[in-house]
Amino acid sequence: MEIEHKYLVRNEDFKQQATEILQIEQGYLSIRPTVRIRRQDDIAYITIKGATDPSGLMRDEWEYPIPADQAAQMMHLCQGRTIVKERYIVPHEGHVWEVDVFHGRHEGLILAELEVSTPEEVFALPAWASEEVTGDLRYHNSNLAMLP
Repeated sequence: MEIEHKYLVRNEDFKQQATEILQIEQGYLSIRPTVRIRRQDDIAYITIKGATDPSGLMRDEWEYPIPADQAAQMMHLCQGRTIVKERYIVPHEGHVWEVDVFHGRHEGLILAELEVSTPEEVFALPAWASEEVTGDLRYHNSNLAMLP
């Protein structure tokens, strides 16, 4: 079960706090349910995600490593349903945030995600995070891959 908060990001101050930067390309074989191929630097995964609950906070998720050459072949099946982004790993007050800086047709979009253990978990919001968009389907990566 994935429990994840999502926020728009107001500035790039998070970059100074990042401990790692990953280059990510994602392609979508299916949107409902979500079946995603992710190439992240030199490793690859296939991920299956169920529908979110009414709050947009929780959903089932399964992720498996796959050989990078097979991921490259599968990406060809995702024609037009891809996104490219840099992911910044940013520790903040006992939690680890993932901040995605999108490129290509979504240039300028920056989203921060925080996975938590329970829906009630309390966390501090970094100063660079702004509006929460957790339940807003427009900001799901699968939907971004489909839209200009």
